[in-house]
Amino acid sequence: MIEGILIEGLVYGIMVLAVYITFRILNFADMTVDGSLPLGAAVMTVCLAQGFPPFLALLLAFLAGAAAGLVTALIHTRLKIPDLLAGILTMTMLRSVILRVMGNRANIPLLRIRTLFTDVSNFAGLGNIGIVLFCIITVLCIKALVDLFFHTDYGLAMAAMGGNPQLIISQGMNPDMLKISGISLANGLVGIAGAYAAMYQGFADVSFGQGMIVSGLASLMLGEFVIRSNKVGMQTLRVFIGSILYRAMMYLARNYGYYIGMNPNDLNLVTGLLIIICIMISRNKISLPKTSREKNKIGKL
Repeated sequence: MIEGILIEGLVYGIMVLAVYITFRILNFADMTVDGSLPLGAAVMTVCLAQGFPPFLALLLAFLAGAAAGLVTALIHTRLKIPDLLAGILTMTMLRSVILRVMGNRANIPLLRIRTLFTDVSNFAGLGNIGIVLFCIITVLCIKALVDLFFHTDYGLAMAAMGGNPQLIISQGMNPDMLKISGISLANGLVGIAGAYAAMYQGFADVSFGQGMIVSGLASLMLGEFVIRSNKVGMQTLRVFIGSILYRAMMYLARNYGYYIGMNPNDLNLVTGLLIIICIMISRNKISLPKTSREKNKIGKL
């Protein structure tokens, strides 16, 4: 149970990290996630079935996700289509692309096919513990690279562009290029998450990414509720903490929800309510300090 929650939390935490980059850093409502995740899973599965080395298949899954993000970014920046609609358009078109990649099949199993997860689980008979350790190492490497990137001049400019595009323009930089590279990077990470999810689940499905953006937002807000910090390192850490918490809550809802009359069909409702509650609590936390400061000023007067 715990191993499964940790594996899912870490794997989908990579996707939540991508949501953090687009929604929080770039201030870009990117719906491409629901398409780039199953695309990464499809590319990984097909490559493994064709005998590609697992790490090469993982690289191709990253590039496929990055290409999907590039399409969304170009639709938005070059055609001047709103960010939300651009993501929806790409997500819709990707369904046909995924079916093409999978040979017009809706589902491809990974039975009796060597993957990274089978290798680490068979290593010294570790099983799921080996997969957990492998996912932790992967997440730490990705987190370290993302933290390092956002401490570079380019990464700092990207973060500033999300909050104040005019500042970037005044510095002689092109905000469209920053946006294109950021969205591509984020969806590349989503492609990796899809590849890992396919290896863990043992199959790739054309509907793999359905509702992923909503669960990603819920995980992101859960992490922000638990840890409040302005440091990039803590912000990327809370992304994975929120993802693990979200997967734990979904596990409890699936397995013990029947005590209060819940069934698996209610999970989408729970996710939506969770996002609303997190937003309401966050707003109250932001307004309370201001109110106390105002009271202190009144008291001094």
